[in-house]
Amino acid sequence: MTALKRWIGTHPTLWEFILFNLLSNCTTIVNFLVMWLCTGLLFTPLRTLPFRFLFFDYTDVANDLGLCGFLSFLAATAAAQAVNFFVQKNLVFRSNAQFRRAVPKYILLAVVLVLLSAALPAHSQGLFLSLGVPQPLAPTLANLVNIAVQVILSYPAMKFWIMPPGKDRAGT
Repeated sequence: MTALKRWIGTHPTLWEFILFNLLSNCTTIVNFLVMWLCTGLLFTPLRTLPFRFLFFDYTDVANDLGLCGFLSFLAATAAAQAVNFFVQKNLVFRSNAQFRRAVPKYILLAVVLVLLSAALPAHSQGLFLSLGVPQPLAPTLANLVNIAVQVILSYPAMKFWIMPPGKDRAGT
């Protein structure tokens, strides 16, 4: 344990990124549970209802689950982002950033992530299916793509903008 503490002390930024990703698994678990609950139970009757709005295209109901797919990915991402705020703020960044300042920034980030994550699966599922991936596996792989995109966008945004070190601290 001493060697690990020493390594963490000499590589704090790398450890923070590793911790960010490890603890993001809480978010990932919430994301998958909500997606599976929604696609398998809550929104199942909407699987055959095509949905298209702006860049959201869930009209290939045989492959993208129609309105069920859209609502499921939207709900999964929103729930996961709510959990992620508290996990990252309290456990990774150990931030005492003022809640009233951090939350609006995080909500903006979450809205961007939710919109992206609701639009992307219809396209990524189509790509996976064209590559020969079985249809039942396509939503799960699309969700993995969503999660990767969320990590790539959210880590730097949270570290440098929402919960930056030495800025926006309580009492300042």
